[in-house]
Order: sequence, then C-alpha cells, then structure tokens
Amino acid sequence: MQELHWVIQALVSALLVIGGVFALVGAVGMLRFPDFFMRLHAPTKASTLGVGGVLLASLVLHWAQGDHGLHELLITLFVFVTAPVSANLLAKAALHLRVPSRAPVPPDQPQP
Repeated sequence: MQELHWVIQALVSALLVIGGVFALVGAVGMLRFPDFFMRLHAPTKASTLGVGGVLLASLVLHWAQGDHGLHELLITLFVFVTAPVSANLLAKAALHLRVPSRAPVPPDQPQP
C-alpha cells in the first residue's frame, strides 16, 4: 500500500468525522423527537449527509490511490435518490392513516 500525502489523509479524516457527526445527530434526533413526523425528518437528512460524507471520504481515498471509484459514485447516487423518496412515501402514508402529530398548528390555519 502506498503512503498518501498528508493533505489527502486530512481530507479523508475530515470527511469521515463530518459524516460520523451527521449520523450521530440523526440518531440523537430519532431518540429525542416526540412524534412520527419529527422523527422522520432527523434520519432522512442525517443519513443522507452522514452516508454522503463517508462515501466522499472513500471516493477521495480511491481516487488518491488511482482507482476510478465508480462504486462510491453509484452508492452516493442511489442514497441521494432513495432517501428523500422513501421519506416522502412514509409521510404520505402517515397522512393517509391520520397519524397524530404534536407539532403546533400555525395561527393562520383552522384548528382541527
């Protein structure tokens, strides 16, 4: 295995830390938020950004080693496409089933 330049090592480390922080924030949001709709928001954003940071770190590492990194690009594409779509479908199903929410109703909306 070849020795990588310190800038590449620092960039890969920073991307891994950023991805880990976003994943941790998403996990904490899952535990702290009180209802389904609020819990849906935390992991969809955090998982996309957390997994994206880890995949970018892997992509940079492979490019620095001379590989093409096609696998990482495809995984990133699929994660960035499927996470928002699945969150939208879950939210629509919850609205259809009338899942209760603890979010306050805005003052300009009629009270249910």
